[in-house]
Amino acid sequence: MREHTLQSQKWPLTMHVTLLLVVAGLTQAISLAWPFDGNFKGVPQGWLQYVSLLVLAGYLDRSQTPKEAFAKGWMFSFAWLLGSTWWLFISMNRYGGLSAPVAALAVALLAAGLALFYGAACAIFYAVCKTRVNVLPRASAFAAVWGLAEMLRGTLWTGFPWGAVGYAHVDSVLQHWAPWVGVYGLCALSSFFAMAVAAQRRGNGVASPKALVGPCLFVIVLGFTWVTSPSRSATLADVSVSPLRVTLLQGNIAQDLKFGEGVSLALHGYRDALLTGRSDLIVTPETAIPLIPEQMPEHYWAQLQSHFAKGSQAALIGLPLVKRSEQGQLQYSNSALGLMPQTTPASTATYQYDKHHLVPFGEFVPPLFQWFVQMMNIPLGDFTRGDVAQPSLQFKGERIAPNICYEDLFGEELARSFTDAESAPTMLVNLSNIAWFGDTVAIDQHLHISRMRAIELGRPMLRATNTGATAIINAQGQVTHRLPSAVKGALTADVYGVHGPITPYARWVSVWGLWPLAGLALLTLCIVAAMAHASRHGQRRFGP
Repeated sequence: MREHTLQSQKWPLTMHVTLLLVVAGLTQAISLAWPFDGNFKGVPQGWLQYVSLLVLAGYLDRSQTPKEAFAKGWMFSFAWLLGSTWWLFISMNRYGGLSAPVAALAVALLAAGLALFYGAACAIFYAVCKTRVNVLPRASAFAAVWGLAEMLRGTLWTGFPWGAVGYAHVDSVLQHWAPWVGVYGLCALSSFFAMAVAAQRRGNGVASPKALVGPCLFVIVLGFTWVTSPSRSATLADVSVSPLRVTLLQGNIAQDLKFGEGVSLALHGYRDALLTGRSDLIVTPETAIPLIPEQMPEHYWAQLQSHFAKGSQAALIGLPLVKRSEQGQLQYSNSALGLMPQTTPASTATYQYDKHHLVPFGEFVPPLFQWFVQMMNIPLGDFTRGDVAQPSLQFKGERIAPNICYEDLFGEELARSFTDAESAPTMLVNLSNIAWFGDTVAIDQHLHISRMRAIELGRPMLRATNTGATAIINAQGQVTHRLPSAVKGALTADVYGVHGPITPYARWVSVWGLWPLAGLALLTLCIVAAMAHASRHGQRRFGP
């Protein structure tokens, strides 16, 4: 008995509850992209995400102490985030040179650290709702803290929003609210419904007609938003009159060869594909050519420039670039260069986009972490950042906005180019190389992230990747064309740009960022806290 008491002091959860929360967390990870072979492989399962979060909400609603609430939120989230990002192990172990135990520990520590956001969110939920408030305010408080946790994880210390639960709903009915509230809004909606059911089952609701007013108003608002969603109401008037013929290249250069014998394969393979392609626009993956122009074979880059300057085609090529700072230091950037027809002798035939949102430990070294970089057998250094909102590549009536790899996780940053509908991009292009993570579920997860950006911003998304998923996504987030992963190939299709009005999400987030959503969450918490305070002081019970 004494041993049991001591054990309880160390960990506030029973083994039974801990195990169920771990299973629920792993289930939520699975919901982002079904990882098992079969008809559903790679497909997001929104219903499964909801069920898994319902398990957490049920146990959280029965918490007795802040410590217990924190432990439940942390345990669930640790399992979920570990299950969502386990493939980071491959880059650290296979390509980074870390031993398997050290690489596994690094991934586990990352998941454990990120799970603190959700543990704290659950503890705050308990503090606000420990007095028995009713279903609607209780569910609203949980939606607020969960949404805030997701936003903080996605923004603090450059942010790491991979695995946000909203991505599981890219095919569910919730997707129609993405053009209004974005992926973080979907996270809040899912958590609202989960806690609403969990609290109702516990008996926190009341049966009076008055209690139905709040839920009915909420349902009416959601119904109106769904009916008027841009993802359902797009018209032919919004799209280009003529399509743009696009070819997306997938070189399938193994990551362990990319900076060795793979350099020659990339140089010859991509050059031949660029010179022989017949599409209006040809796009390569991120760092498809792994050399700066000064390092390329003689006449290599000049040949490409001349080919596109004299013709009627354009190319968007991923490669590193270098320039000297005013102090004479070399500054490298992860870039995309656009080669276009030169209409007049005075005009420029090139376009440049420099990656803005760099990957920690991959493209820049966070402060105090130089020791970790030294452990890895990967040439890492600090790249320079481009501006957040850079001009689009303008070609044949389209405004084409590139983003590179990791950048499409940050919809609020892509939206910065949508402040004016007249100059907003008509299509988006993602250049990626996630061969670092092998042929894993990370490929499908990244595809669904791009799909969410297409829905949020109401624009088609083109994806040119090294190993997958190379695909064309329409403005409704549907994959219309896709190459198989882990093969060499080219994907060619006609794409219609969207010139219509920008989405409500793009309109508000381009001006204010995520602050309106965060402010709404904080206001909700304050209101529910006021209700709980009144209840504790002997006033009537608040909330429907």
